[in-house]
Amino acid sequence: MTVTRRGDVDGVRVLVIGCIHGNEADGIAIVEHLMRMDSPDGVDLWLVPTINPDGTAADIRHNASGVDLNRNFPVNWAPLAEPGDWQYGGPAAASEPETAATVALGELVEPSLVLWYHQDLFRISPSRGLSGEVRARYAELTGLPLIEVTGGTYTGTASQWSRTVTADGGFGFTVELGPSLTDAEAERHAEAVVTVAAELLSG
Repeated sequence: MTVTRRGDVDGVRVLVIGCIHGNEADGIAIVEHLMRMDSPDGVDLWLVPTINPDGTAADIRHNASGVDLNRNFPVNWAPLAEPGDWQYGGPAAASEPETAATVALGELVEPSLVLWYHQDLFRISPSRGLSGEVRARYAELTGLPLIEVTGGTYTGTASQWSRTVTADGGFGFTVELGPSLTDAEAERHAEAVVTVAAELLSG
């Protein structure tokens, strides 16, 4: 796993994970745009193209051990499914090196916002309070609808875990991209990351 830090070291800390399921990799392009953009004032970006390099290279959902990393995080983890199942959560919480490395990174950064990119439901789940405002603004900037994400068993998920390592009042959430993402759309998402951090989280 590689991490790039850029922007304002005194700014609001934002951790962006481009890919967790190896066959849902379009978020990597968003991270790449964030790496190339002018460094934003007031925003401290921590950028991870993928936490699942083996799965990304093989274009498969799981890591090399057949574990769904998005069911392996140590918050609300429970045994889920069997090896070979699309939601297999691994033999224990944070059993996978990729999960452990991400947990260590989150504890180091203590971000105010964590963004996770998935595909291809094309939506963001609505929420309340500041989290709801950020999600709504991000949706407005990118054209994604605010619709509840459903369809799985959500134990040990990355977004649940990320809310436990954020700074006071911080939060994390999932952005569900569509089945494909153009370069212009990736750039729009990158700009939305910086905009919501600067408008709603800074200061």
